[in-house]
Amino acid sequence: MNWKFWKKKQEQKKKKSASREWLDAIVFAVIAATIIRGLFIEAYTIPTGSMERSLLIGDFLFVSKVNYGARTPITPVAFPFAHHTMPILNTKAYWDGIKLPYYRLPSLSEIKRNDVVVFNYPMDADAPLSRPIDKRENYIKRCLGIAGDTLKIVDGMVYINGKPADLPEMSQTQYYVKTDGSDFNPKALEDINADVERVNTDEYVITMPKAEIEKIKLFSNVKAVSPIIDEQASYHQEVFPNDARLQWNQDNFGSIIIPKTGWNVKLDSLSLPVYRRAIEVYEGNKLEIKGSEIFINGKKADSYTFKMNYYWMMGDNRHNSADSRYWGFVPEDHIVGKALFVWMSWDDNASFFNKIRWSRLLMGIH
Repeated sequence: MNWKFWKKKQEQKKKKSASREWLDAIVFAVIAATIIRGLFIEAYTIPTGSMERSLLIGDFLFVSKVNYGARTPITPVAFPFAHHTMPILNTKAYWDGIKLPYYRLPSLSEIKRNDVVVFNYPMDADAPLSRPIDKRENYIKRCLGIAGDTLKIVDGMVYINGKPADLPEMSQTQYYVKTDGSDFNPKALEDINADVERVNTDEYVITMPKAEIEKIKLFSNVKAVSPIIDEQASYHQEVFPNDARLQWNQDNFGSIIIPKTGWNVKLDSLSLPVYRRAIEVYEGNKLEIKGSEIFINGKKADSYTFKMNYYWMMGDNRHNSADSRYWGFVPEDHIVGKALFVWMSWDDNASFFNKIRWSRLLMGIH
């Protein structure tokens, strides 16, 4: 008598069907990829020109979650690999019925000035989107000011703690160029990292890095080159914090102190517009003004102590960037990670055989 027949039956029961094995493999792959994307490294694409020429539209990046410490999920119930919106369906890719407190794993380093950082767009907190922190749109900018810094912009130059900030090599801005009326040589322009817009017969607006200015000046038809700078005390309504009393614009701004954990700010008619959003929206307090008095969570207050660190983010394409000059501080709980390198770069406007920008492949981001 074969006493081992029962073992054969057990082996038969344990054997999985091909479809079950495929399902298990897919589930494992989704879980593994989700963990890697959430805690270690994730791929991003540059969709706009706000970081040109440092980063170009069509650059594909790897962003490290480890450098600044991975942020644990705040909205844990979500469709895998969809950020905030389901493809095709255009519906929410998450359920915000469950929200976990903000927590960040230990980091390899702190955010430093001039780091290129991916973060969640703070203004997505507002209606009609009202998205949770980790489901807000991903933005990428350069961190010019860290918590505790004093920042000021004078005639387009950023000053941090009274000293001019380092200008990235490929940072660009707009220049007014006057010519003798003759056209530029197209082949000569190909050697210049510049975007040329003709205003009239002899006037142009050229967006270019500072290093290209001397090349433009050497053109025989160029008579004058000067930066396009908004005048001091010229108020632009769209500039943060949207208060006419401050008379700020994109090229002349501040000075302001970037909030830091434990920093106590005195609240008055001039400081309140700058810090109100951080106090109310990002730190979750109820702020009211009754007459000339300020109340925070129902208690009269003439100062406020911040609970988080904040950062000041700006694009390298200074006159074509929606950044902290327009929506203010980025809270630490919005930080996603540090941009490491470009693994692929694709130019939609190039000919078929020149779509890939080979010189940018595996390029480090600085």
